Amino acid sequence: MGKKSLGLLMLLFIPLASQEMVLPTEARLCESKSHKFHGACLSHHNCAMVCRNEGFFGGKCRGFRRRCFCTRNC
Repeated sequence: MGKKSLGLLMLLFIPLASQEMVLPTEARLCESKSHKFHGACLSHHNCAMVCRNEGFFGGKCRGFRRRCFCTRNC
């Protein structure tokens, strides 16, 4: 009886252990030029705040011309 109980316990433990080993992956980020940010983008924080008001996740300054690009999960 003891070996059967141990075997059953091990079978129940395997699905629980396998769930702990699954690592979450990062989603891809899509970028779009901000429509409401005007002027040269000098601060990532200001860009991100404007992008959040546009409904995006955040934003960063990019490129030689320093434009604000908004980011969201694809």
